[in-house]
Amino acid sequence: MNQISLEHRAVAQEPVAEGAVLTIDLDAVRENYRRLKARLGATRCAGVVKADGYGLGAVHVARALAAEGCDTFFVAHVGEGVSLRDAIGAGPTIYVLNGVPPGAERDAASSGLAAVINSLEQLSAWRKAARDTGLKLPAAVQVDSGMSRLGMPASQVASAASDPQAFEGIAVALVMSHLACADEPAHPANEAQRVAFEQLRAMLPPAPASLANSSGIFLGTAFHHQLARPGAALYGINPTPGRDNPMLPVVRLEAKVIQTRSVSEGVGIGYGHTVITNDATALATISLGYADGWRRRAAASAYVDGVRLPFIGRVSMDSIILDISDLPEGRLHAGDMVEMIGPSQTLDEVAGFSGTIAYEVLTSLGHRFQRRYLGEP
Repeated sequence: MNQISLEHRAVAQEPVAEGAVLTIDLDAVRENYRRLKARLGATRCAGVVKADGYGLGAVHVARALAAEGCDTFFVAHVGEGVSLRDAIGAGPTIYVLNGVPPGAERDAASSGLAAVINSLEQLSAWRKAARDTGLKLPAAVQVDSGMSRLGMPASQVASAASDPQAFEGIAVALVMSHLACADEPAHPANEAQRVAFEQLRAMLPPAPASLANSSGIFLGTAFHHQLARPGAALYGINPTPGRDNPMLPVVRLEAKVIQTRSVSEGVGIGYGHTVITNDATALATISLGYADGWRRRAAASAYVDGVRLPFIGRVSMDSIILDISDLPEGRLHAGDMVEMIGPSQTLDEVAGFSGTIAYEVLTSLGHRFQRRYLGEP
């Protein structure tokens, strides 16, 4: 597969009742996983499928990754883990990154989820759940190596290490931490966190270690340890900002034309008449807006036949007006599709136009789209 595989894939063109179509290439997800594994060598590679697989469907993505041999997944919440377990069966390990909240321990244990323990309080609750259920419960211990978000700080690691009963009933399968600046390879925090992580994990029960996220994989073997946890790179987001994207694109978003028209000079366009035409202008209104997760202030465009069609006026809740004057007359009609994310305008480029990051673009995409999955295993 090459970098432009998605746009050349054959897709069944069934009638589209929705206003837009989101195409998700699971073969590209699998290829991205293979590329990351090749870079990791002997290091195992997990799949992060939190936030419903970054908005693309956790079950679809997890099944595609499982077909590539992925046996370890990370979600953010217990509910996500329970749903994923029901869908993919008992085999894979599913870690809950935010830990198990008070009162959810029994649900997590009964679904065979592995807690990511971020504090002494979570450790105590998971230990009690092990005692109450009579089970040896799996867990990862997360230490705070310098991001100050989740994980045990050094004082709590030392407290747990000095308590011989701290991990009673708990099978510590992983010691982990998270990099704050991995997408900036020269940032000194990366090496500082790596050193702190090595010091903290040495205090805990011996277990495989995990530090690298998507961008962390590209920092070199010193950051790989025994398990890497890519998320963004699997979905085609560039893990090496400022350099060519080593990942395949995974998504294509197309919006349907609702109506076309021509207006004369001096006509107001959209809410607030923020644009007044200077000349005769050809317009198309498409069925996509901020209710679909397309940011209201996103200064992007649409494309047809590689021709840029700039937004004109404000993004509305359910629609956007395009200036289609650069297209041949009659090229667009109601029901035709325009490209919003694809070969002419990548996911990372859309994020840049929107003043945000590709993660937010993906996870904001709504549920009013018709979703087409390519390469279902």
